[in-house]
Amino acid sequence: MRLAVLAAIGLVAQLGFTSAQAATAPAALEKRTFCVFDPLGANGSLFGTAKDYATKALEWGYDLKLRPYTDEKIATDDFKAGQCDAVLVTGARARPFNKFASTVEAIGAIPSETVMRNLVNMLATPKAAKYMSEGRYEVVGIMPAGPIYLFLRDRTVDSVEELSGKRIATIDYDEPSKRLVRHVGASIVPANSANFSGKFNNGSVDVAYAPAVAYKPLELYKGIGDKGGIVRFNLAYLDFQILVHKDRFTPEFGIQSRKTVAEAYDKVAEFVNRDTQAIPEKYWVDLNPADVDKYNLMLRDVRIALRDEGVYHPTMLKILRKLRCRETPANAECVEKLE
Repeated sequence: MRLAVLAAIGLVAQLGFTSAQAATAPAALEKRTFCVFDPLGANGSLFGTAKDYATKALEWGYDLKLRPYTDEKIATDDFKAGQCDAVLVTGARARPFNKFASTVEAIGAIPSETVMRNLVNMLATPKAAKYMSEGRYEVVGIMPAGPIYLFLRDRTVDSVEELSGKRIATIDYDEPSKRLVRHVGASIVPANSANFSGKFNNGSVDVAYAPAVAYKPLELYKGIGDKGGIVRFNLAYLDFQILVHKDRFTPEFGIQSRKTVAEAYDKVAEFVNRDTQAIPEKYWVDLNPADVDKYNLMLRDVRIALRDEGVYHPTMLKILRKLRCRETPANAECVEKLE
């Protein structure tokens, strides 16, 4: 699922990469182009984070020349065409380059911050390096940006059955999102990260999905009004990814980069928690246990269908199930060894 890019960028930009502790850069540096998606271009906060990352890359022997993009599709197209040696984009846009890493965002697969933390740390180990490469590409960093929630204009629409027939702002290039909306019998209203909030706020749609960080900057409280709410249930986990043409970097670069990005996890988690807690408690809608089970079953059915169709990577799904079961071993999927 992709959404709230503008808001989430503000969160991820606060990851920071400490350059004050940087070792002396190697005498000879390889020059590479790093294309960075930021809706605000070179003046954006995500582009600023990319500058910090580039400073760290000097330690690894690379001089990264940053190139800003305000259109994410153009950034990924230029990366695919070889005009960018590295690129920073959202997880859904990264899907064509690495199915394994993009499956981090599998619907309903990450129910808690603990599972996400353990996953990012696991993927940063040298043992996981083989999975981070696919064809000509390698994922050298995963930046989490918080759980995705359902935002409702009518808080009584809090069950799977009641979503049927409702209009949902759906990111038009993300197949898992479209599949989920169709699965519940709702109507797809095509949207993108720039206009979904406007559609929700002006009543063009009944439901939208977004991370907590989107609530204030995108003024989603306007769409919630007096009758709406936010379902306190993780639909997926938003992330950003750094990709490279792996033949233009050493294998050591990827290992060092993933480790550096993972080490910043605690900092971003603080901002996720801060923005979540800043949402007034009156807006949160808690599901009863029966509805939680329905949501989990529904999301699992969609996940498996997408796996069987080749959208999700089966190995990543198995890893995510193991991490979920480590946290809650009494769950049915753990006892029955599903998925």
